[in-house]
Amino acid sequence: MELGSKFSAKLEPFLLMGKSMKGAAAAKLIQDATSAPGVFVFSELLELPNIQELAKSEQHAPFLSLLQLFSYKTYQDYIQYKDSLPPLNAVQITKLKHLSIVSLAAEQRILSYSRLLQALDMPSIRELEDLIIDAIYLDILRGKLDQKEGQLEVEYTMGRDLEPGKLESVLAALRDWSNTTAAVLSTLDDKLAEMVSIKAARKLHDEEYEKAYNATLKDIIDKQKDKGGSYGFSTRRAGFDKDMHMDVDEPDFGKGKNRRAPQEAAMKQQRKRNRF
Repeated sequence: MELGSKFSAKLEPFLLMGKSMKGAAAAKLIQDATSAPGVFVFSELLELPNIQELAKSEQHAPFLSLLQLFSYKTYQDYIQYKDSLPPLNAVQITKLKHLSIVSLAAEQRILSYSRLLQALDMPSIRELEDLIIDAIYLDILRGKLDQKEGQLEVEYTMGRDLEPGKLESVLAALRDWSNTTAAVLSTLDDKLAEMVSIKAARKLHDEEYEKAYNATLKDIIDKQKDKGGSYGFSTRRAGFDKDMHMDVDEPDFGKGKNRRAPQEAAMKQQRKRNRF
């Protein structure tokens, strides 16, 4: 569920009563609505004709200003115009401080404790942190407290009513954001197209390199094959000549054994002569 989406339903009973109430009754209705638990948006009540008629009454006009205060202003505005506004009870003060945090978060995502203490007129950090924790539980904002750094890190907040005359500035901010976003997207598209072009050129280069490499390798292999065939013939011929040489020059060891037989017979004949 979207943050703050249930707040409009909380205002519905006051809208039904506001259509028929005038004068003091309408002023009392404003007091009740700004004090009611869970009611944080007031633009629809503010736009009712019976409520707008309070501006014509000097007695009841301050209550219309009070409703405007809760619609789109802050606690500092209350301090500044306090004398011209009806007095606030404790519940109204706490609610206005919660809404003031939302307005401050719209300007800056990280809010220091020192700034919040001053803007909300809080007496201590402990009470400030309790106020912020209550706002988180009430679904007014989402964030976390960084006690070490002394700051509130805001993730998301509910939306507040838009002050009259501020629509143009909001539209201008949205146009600036749209133009910035379009420029960033255009830059990203250009970078993406450049990367695709570089990738395609690199792929073509790799293919050409692979083709040239394979052609060179094939040429080298073909040349080696031609040289290898000539060497094979010469080697075989040399081996044939060597075999022929070995057949011719190899000594006949068998004939050598036959030569020793006459020598042994002569030696025996000599020994016989010596005996005599």
